[in-house]
Amino acid sequence: MIYFLYVLAGIISGVFGGMGMGGGTLLIPILTIFLNFDQKLSQGINLISFLIMALFSMFIHYKNGYIVTKHIGWIIAFGMIFSVIGALCMSILPSRILKIGFGIFLCILAVIELVKVFKKDKKKGKKKQNK
Repeated sequence: MIYFLYVLAGIISGVFGGMGMGGGTLLIPILTIFLNFDQKLSQGINLISFLIMALFSMFIHYKNGYIVTKHIGWIIAFGMIFSVIGALCMSILPSRILKIGFGIFLCILAVIELVKVFKKDKKKGKKKQNK
């Protein structure tokens, strides 16, 4: 039964990661909440699975013309610098703090997405009224 949950976690995070929506936003909670993995271990597993999924996804997105490479050097450079800083912080902080921080991050992300949806619906409503 436990292997089924591992497979299910991989399928769910793979689908969301392949669509570019960040499979880790689902994989980490699945591993920590439902499978009782430590937060640091869950984040490590997410990074390994992300690398593999990202390579396949990047190839497909690039092939379909969905990747624009202009200014990507800046994103890569600063991403590399701050990933080292983040990894150093992760090694110092206790798992409990990381779990709380990740939960807060997901809540903020959810609020931002809800606001976007309501703004979009409000604009659609105004367009219909003007017609």
